[in-house]
Amino acid sequence: MQQEIILQADRIGKYFYDPEKFKVLNDISFTVNKGEFVTLVGKSGSGKSTLLYILSTMDTDYQGGLSIDGDLVTGRKQNALAALRNEKIGFVFQFHYLLNEFSCLKNVMIPALRLGRYSKEEIEERAYQKLRMLGLEEQALKPASKLSGGQQQRIAIARALINDPLIIMGDEPTGNLDSRNTDTVFEAFQELAHEYGQTIIAVTHDNDFAAKSDRIIEMMDGHIISPQ
Repeated sequence: MQQEIILQADRIGKYFYDPEKFKVLNDISFTVNKGEFVTLVGKSGSGKSTLLYILSTMDTDYQGGLSIDGDLVTGRKQNALAALRNEKIGFVFQFHYLLNEFSCLKNVMIPALRLGRYSKEEIEERAYQKLRMLGLEEQALKPASKLSGGQQQRIAIARALINDPLIIMGDEPTGNLDSRNTDTVFEAFQELAHEYGQTIIAVTHDNDFAAKSDRIIEMMDGHIISPQ
């Protein structure tokens, strides 16, 4: 059965100009399939976070082409890219960026309220569904500040899932967690990919985390040096 390609990077190049012109990404090409859990690894300065920023459509100053869900997104206007991100990309960062005074449920609902596609009642039901998937339904009405680090990061994952994105992009999603909570968050990602067909692309410094993902893309000096 042919795999469905969700993301395609085609010869992506990127320069930094400060303090002098420097090529930070060199002809990066690879594809990511639906339901695949891919990690980007490499030492600091290898270009992995810069690449993730381009893949997420936040950085548009690059050469080459980026396609998401079969559509070329390179060259689109900022408003169109913002709409695409809200609809098709969920983000999980090293810091959870939850609003501590809000309940977990309300935190999860925020991106869907912004998208405006469903009624508030529907969004609440969808938020409960995502919390249930991540084993956090009982925490729904607690303030986010009352949860452990691992639980907070799983709330952040639920929030990333609320609009049913094609891709979840993680930037060091376990970088702020101890090993036990890292395992909990990894298991959540793995279950999402393998049981729910969620595509995940995550930058990580954690070699153990990467080793358990479906595929590692290793970078060095702006090049991919491992299997693409």
